[in-house]
Amino acid sequence: MTLAAWIPLATICILGAMSPGPSLAVVVKNTLAGGRSEGMKTAIGHSFGVGLYAFATAAGLAALLAGSPWLFTMVQWLGAFFLAWMGFKSLFPGMSGSSDTAGAETEPSYQMSGLRSGFLTAFLNPKLAIFFAALFSQFVSAQAGFGEKILMAITAGVIDALWYVVVVVMLLLQSRILDGLRQNTGILNRAFGILLLFLAIRVVTL
Repeated sequence: MTLAAWIPLATICILGAMSPGPSLAVVVKNTLAGGRSEGMKTAIGHSFGVGLYAFATAAGLAALLAGSPWLFTMVQWLGAFFLAWMGFKSLFPGMSGSSDTAGAETEPSYQMSGLRSGFLTAFLNPKLAIFFAALFSQFVSAQAGFGEKILMAITAGVIDALWYVVVVVMLLLQSRILDGLRQNTGILNRAFGILLLFLAIRVVTL
């Protein structure tokens, strides 16, 4: 994967992770209940779930591209339409009647360790599989090898982990920063939406 292709992929992963949602609520709740240790474990557990979905998706798309290029092209176009739809939802949340972002999950109602709750919050969210299929279909190439698939998975997982580790540190140092993040959800969503629309248009213009 070239640097020119990796930068937009990483940027979307960053904005997706930063979009406030139930995942943030799980990290905050575990940090407040169990301190820094539980907060960090939740962040790491969540990133493992994200990375697992990312690798499985990249591997599956690469196999699809190798075995049936026309079917992959169909998936790529469907992915572009899905990204465009998510972009419109992020830009105009009132149109869908929901302010959920692409990566939003349902917060678990059960109690467990931070590592497990973080992992299951991501792993039990089927929206992640759809999101990564739509996103990665725009970046997987016919020459994609094991290293490239690992790079895509690591990018998604590490960015997710780093963001939520930052959240834990911010929460422990200054809660007003998180309040500011919540107050600027609209700005983050609009930036996320614009980037998704540009990525969807990229398929049409190639």
